[in-house]
Amino acid sequence: MSENKVSLHRVIKASPEKIYRAFTEALAIASWLPPYGFLCTVHDMDVRVGGSFKMSFQNFSTGNSHSFGGEYLELKTNEFLKYSDKFDDPNLPGVMTTSVWLNKTSVGTELKVLQEGIPAVIPAEMCYLGWQESLDKLIKLVEPEIPDA
Repeated sequence: MSENKVSLHRVIKASPEKIYRAFTEALAIASWLPPYGFLCTVHDMDVRVGGSFKMSFQNFSTGNSHSFGGEYLELKTNEFLKYSDKFDDPNLPGVMTTSVWLNKTSVGTELKVLQEGIPAVIPAEMCYLGWQESLDKLIKLVEPEIPDA
């Protein structure tokens, strides 16, 4: 297993419930997970322990895509998610594990993300930059409070 890992921390002005939904609803995750310049298709998403997911990211500039999937390992509604990820490309071997902690605070939610086992051919700093872009998009999705008119 690769020793490559990234750790991220944010305080977000939204409830843990809203952020958890952003990780567990297909349409929501497709809107924020891919870094800038990529589109996401969620092919399958069965959010339960032992359930699996399958997604692909498409490079909008080139049209090339890469697919990946994984399994939900641990779920504690509105508090914690842990899932595995594996690229379909044999040049990106290994299984990554992502853990997400959501802690309610006086101003919203403290979010911590730890992704471990990133394939050695992917520089950790590149992965870190991608996650920062994704979290920026997550914040733009969950922080607005838009009432139904």
